[in-house]
Amino acid sequence: MAILGSKFVVLSLIVLSFVVGGVQSRKFDELFQASWALDHVINEGEQLKLKLDSYSGAGFASKSKYMYGKTTVQIKLVEGDSAGTVTAFYMSSEGPNHHEFDFEFLGNTSGEPVLVQTNIYINGVGNRSRGTVSGSTQQKTSTPTQSSGTNAKFMVDETPIRVYTNREKQGIPFPKEQAMGVYSSIWNADDWATQGGRVKTDWSHAPFVSSYRGFEIDGCECPSSTAMEENTRRCSNVVVGGGKGFWWDEPVFGELSVHQSHQLMWVRANHMIYDYCADSGRFPVSPLECVRHQHH
Repeated sequence: MAILGSKFVVLSLIVLSFVVGGVQSRKFDELFQASWALDHVINEGEQLKLKLDSYSGAGFASKSKYMYGKTTVQIKLVEGDSAGTVTAFYMSSEGPNHHEFDFEFLGNTSGEPVLVQTNIYINGVGNRSRGTVSGSTQQKTSTPTQSSGTNAKFMVDETPIRVYTNREKQGIPFPKEQAMGVYSSIWNADDWATQGGRVKTDWSHAPFVSSYRGFEIDGCECPSSTAMEENTRRCSNVVVGGGKGFWWDEPVFGELSVHQSHQLMWVRANHMIYDYCADSGRFPVSPLECVRHQHH
């Protein structure tokens, strides 16, 4: 799971209950569009670049919203001294009670490891951060997430680094039933991103550039004009006439394989440097999902 500046990292978000309507593509323009600072978004056809300088960062967003499925992208993070910068890849619904799944790559000084921070928002409430050290600054690759009604998986180079499991039957909320867009951005966060804000962005190294390729979305697309209940019904494994359901509803995607379970345990044992479930200073009473299950 090395993340170095000269290589692309494959980020995958698998939301088994997060749907993307049967869409598969590797073309940026088919799935995404620049969302802000258009002059800092460089589309080179097979590759896209987001640029950060002292004037602005930049971002892009999916043209559609989805509920369940998998979204993947390959990212090459800022090379060299990237202290103070953050490159994010995430999925989010809209409104104050939104759901969200975040990858944030926190900048570093040259030669230091890359910190991958993940977070989950449910009904507008976050504070579910995990921090993982991934390799060194010379090789950086990222993969999005996969989601279904049973879990949400965060994967880097096909290695699961976090799984949030549906425990609604135990009274623990699970982020579903809200269509999400897929987003990425780069911005300056030197008030907190590197060593708690002690290391500031060195603008003499600007512009800072994150590069992207291999855009893929495979899930249930949700038209904005469609009611939430209709999207949920259409994107779940309720098939009229007994036809075949969706891949994200298959049991094999509801659980980690034995190999993936071992990978996740290895990441937690060797690379995790922060876990909100273990932060008794911030959470004197352990969050309910931390008590009830291991993978979250």
